Amino acid sequence: MSSLGSSEAASPASRRDLFKPSVQNVAGQRRRQQAGIIGKERRDAAVRAKRMRRMSVSSDGDIMDDVETPFCDENSSKVLEESAFHAVQEFKSAISTLGKGAAQRKMEAIRNLRRLLSCNSLPPLDAAIEAGVVPSLVDCLAFGSSDEQLLEAAWCLTNIASGDSYQTRAVMPALPFLIAHLGERSAVHVAEQCAWAIGNVAGEGEDLRETLLAQGALFPLGRLLLSNRSSTARTAAWALSNLIKGPSPAAATELMKLDGLPEAIVRHMKKGDDELAVEVAWVVVYLTALSEMHSEVLIRVGLLAPLVGRLASSDQLSLLTPVLRSIGNFVAGDNAKTDAVLEAGKNIHGGVIGALAHCLMNEHRTLQKEAAWAVSNIAAGSLQHKQMLFCSEVLSPLLHLMATAVFDVRKEVAYALGNLCVTPMVGTVRIPEAILEHLTVLIDRGCLLGFISLVRSPDLEASRLGLQFLELVLRGLPNGQGTKLVEKVDGIAAMEALEYHENVELRNMANELTDRYFGEDYGIEEEYGPGIMEVVKGADDVSDYPPWRKGGITNS
Repeated sequence: MSSLGSSEAASPASRRDLFKPSVQNVAGQRRRQQAGIIGKERRDAAVRAKRMRRMSVSSDGDIMDDVETPFCDENSSKVLEESAFHAVQEFKSAISTLGKGAAQRKMEAIRNLRRLLSCNSLPPLDAAIEAGVVPSLVDCLAFGSSDEQLLEAAWCLTNIASGDSYQTRAVMPALPFLIAHLGERSAVHVAEQCAWAIGNVAGEGEDLRETLLAQGALFPLGRLLLSNRSSTARTAAWALSNLIKGPSPAAATELMKLDGLPEAIVRHMKKGDDELAVEVAWVVVYLTALSEMHSEVLIRVGLLAPLVGRLASSDQLSLLTPVLRSIGNFVAGDNAKTDAVLEAGKNIHGGVIGALAHCLMNEHRTLQKEAAWAVSNIAAGSLQHKQMLFCSEVLSPLLHLMATAVFDVRKEVAYALGNLCVTPMVGTVRIPEAILEHLTVLIDRGCLLGFISLVRSPDLEASRLGLQFLELVLRGLPNGQGTKLVEKVDGIAAMEALEYHENVELRNMANELTDRYFGEDYGIEEEYGPGIMEVVKGADDVSDYPPWRKGGITNS
């Protein structure tokens, strides 16, 4: 493996912000914050589409056509609510019935209930909850129940848990039974359905994740991820991604202790279909965002090659998003991890950098942003990494996006361009030097206007970012070139607009730059010629002038 600049390794937390003298050590922080952003919303549509089909599961776990699921719209919602109430009452009656035909009646009742709760829009979840369906469904999860009954009960609970917060929390009494049926003694399709229900609950909020972890859901889900059955591993990975996401790394750390888990992740990423790879990639996102040790383990077991392979070969937004985020997390570590990522792409056309450039040129804002995030972390590495990026095909799309993209993409691009323009921090030096060639070329190609736009932004982080780049330009370009360039693009006005900003840090930064580079003496020599400042400064020492000519006060 090559070792581009590994001797200059920066700490993971500092890589992101090397050109920002006043804001340090936030790369790891931002990574952990992003690990908690992906909420239940990204899952709701997928859950409904998968569990509200007109399909059923046979006794051996195969999917088969079912009778027609009722279609729901707003006009029929009241009818559905009434139907749900009657269905719950029939279900309660059926489960209390004994004698001949009782089992068949119970299955017909729960199946009918599941169809109502699997409506493709506006399912009557509240009506079913208020009618008392959950305790009866919990009774149907009792050990010794038939697999068909367990499956139908778990399916109903899955759909209830896919709703809003109130609806999701209504299924909490069922959690111990759902977790228990994840075990090896359960039929695989029953365990898979219980995992789906648990995934919905985990996606609702941190308090419910803590409840699930306290009740022991983590390792049974992890063992399901080891399965070679694609649908089982996919459902387990989805549930785990909801369960381990930030901000605390405790659950992810425990999960990594499961024997065979890192190897299973690699196997699924290599051989799994795209749907499985999507869910596994989200697990990787959270594992790598929350711990450098997790990243090291996953590199050691060989994850990078299949991960980079997916980046280069896929055109699916749903897959590329977590793959890009994962790669961005890896290269947010030390330089050795960046080298490992680059090495993993040596056998694909254009390498990792070419694949990132392709994503930057994609029309999807999400891919542009994630690719810029990854590039910014590489650009925060060694001098060799910076030079490699500067000479690569990523430069043109970065500059194009800086001028034309939506705000959040431009902000990520600004990190990348800024980090390209400064030397790596070494030792205790906290203010890096400008890489003059990079800075000059980027300014000549028009990036300064983009940073001025960030200075004017109401977003505090973006405004700070713009000011820090202006500071680099003013400090780094020789012979006063920086002041002229900043003035030419109305940079003085942008900074003066922050003179009374409510944020103390921004206000002080802007005022300091204005005073230092554009004080009251700025432009005098240009207007009156070279040497005028010496004349002005020495005027008070010329004794031939009377006091009133020197601005003094005479005594009467």
